[in-house]
Amino acid sequence: MFDPSTIPPEDVQSTRLCIVIPCYNEASKLKLSHFKDYLRENPRVKLVFVNDGSKDATLEILNRIQHEMPDQISVVDLKKNVGKGEAVRAGVLYTLDTDICDAIAYLDADLAVTLEECDTISGALKDDISFCFGSRILRIGSVIERKPSRFIIGRAVATVISQILRLKVYDTQCGCKLFRRDLAKQIFNEPFISRWLFDVEIFFRILQLHGREDGIRKMMEIPLNQWIDQGDSKVRPTYFFRMMVDLVKIRNRYSQKTPTS
Repeated sequence: MFDPSTIPPEDVQSTRLCIVIPCYNEASKLKLSHFKDYLRENPRVKLVFVNDGSKDATLEILNRIQHEMPDQISVVDLKKNVGKGEAVRAGVLYTLDTDICDAIAYLDADLAVTLEECDTISGALKDDISFCFGSRILRIGSVIERKPSRFIIGRAVATVISQILRLKVYDTQCGCKLFRRDLAKQIFNEPFISRWLFDVEIFFRILQLHGREDGIRKMMEIPLNQWIDQGDSKVRPTYFFRMMVDLVKIRNRYSQKTPTS
């Protein structure tokens, strides 16, 4: 399994990275100093914030930080809320249209995964690996803090997802995923059907594009050093059932098209 600590410094520094960050009503939660400090230390990295129809002052705050660092920060403004999947897709398509970067990532605005760790993981995108994703596996030396309700429901959903995909994946839903530019162009060209489980669609699309064996060879699951759940710890009881409904839709949409061998 990939260990980020084994990446030589020159390899980490060789990849130019664009990170897409979807935002919905994040005005009181955006860690502006974290973003700015990180970018000052990493001039090769760009951030693309996507305002997903926020009803608070998120857009104003994003525009302000973009004005402060115009060479490294872009803002995509969606007038209405379309959900995380389509917000991420809008940011990726904007990046593909406006910038030349070797790798494209998306990351949650609360920085449950740090910018530094996302950047380090990008070093795995080499040789045959075109898609890598963080995994919230608790292990010695890691700091993985998850709210009990989120963890229990998350593991139940993850088990079902693993069975549907027929992949030995521990965590499809972690909000840290990275792609080589050429793969991102293929994966994000069409809208997602689920607002909640678009991550699962990403796996299906890779398997469709490259076949099961080649598709799996292009993937790498990477245990995170740190994940700290942010925000409200409550998970509505309907959340699990909503996930199950979306999974049925996804399975029906993709399963007949996905190679079985």
